[in-house]
Amino acid sequence: MLEALLRRENTVVAGALLVLILLAWAALLAGAGTGMSVIAMSGWWLPMTLPAGESWPWIPYYWTIAFVMWAVMMVAMMLPSAAPTALLYAKVVQRADAKADTKEAPLCIIAFAGGYLTLWILFSVLAVVIQFALERAGLMTMMMNSRSAVLSGALLIAAGIYQLTPLKTACLKHCRGPAAYLAQHWRPGPAGAWRMGLGHGAFCVGCCAVLMLLLFVGGVMNLVWIAALSVFVAIEKLAPFGEGLAKAAAVVLIAAGAALIIAASQMITA
Repeated sequence: MLEALLRRENTVVAGALLVLILLAWAALLAGAGTGMSVIAMSGWWLPMTLPAGESWPWIPYYWTIAFVMWAVMMVAMMLPSAAPTALLYAKVVQRADAKADTKEAPLCIIAFAGGYLTLWILFSVLAVVIQFALERAGLMTMMMNSRSAVLSGALLIAAGIYQLTPLKTACLKHCRGPAAYLAQHWRPGPAGAWRMGLGHGAFCVGCCAVLMLLLFVGGVMNLVWIAALSVFVAIEKLAPFGEGLAKAAAVVLIAAGAALIIAASQMITA
């Protein structure tokens, strides 16, 4: 009976995560509060640029909308690959709850997920600041992607190099083996769950934050680019060949970035 109850409760957790993911993607498709169609903005073939030296008016409302856009996008992109860890935590905390005859499991699960998402929301703040700086420098198009081949190439090369660093390897190893993290950093109660969620989120940000900056290359609201990065992150974390894929992607990213910069330099000299 206990096993059946735990399975049923885990189904509820999985359903809640799925609903949250679907809501985030629905909000993203609706423009995430920007008032613009994400499908229309996926047309990277439309080279619409802001006049040199000009940017969108960054009034408080625009800052808020940009933050909401990034936060919704991070939930939509990162929660699917984090769902297995959340489900594993839910199963463990439900068992502990049943043994201790307490009722803290639901609150602990919410706290764990909240701690994880908090780190990506904080990253969203950083992403908005970077977007502001790029627009002020006249380096963003109206489709919210880089208008500079050199900048795009540099971001691709930086992402490729980071894929090969020890920090990336360590963070990816954690994301691929959450059971070890839960065993080593287990803390009881909702406050402990929150701290565990924050810790897991920190590893996840360390693993994927540089990849998320590639949104400035393909388009912050480019649906194809968003979906491609989401799938890559999920495969990298969950597939048996994920670590090898991370190294292979490094070569592709560095080569693509170098090709962009070389092509841009040739056009300038021509």
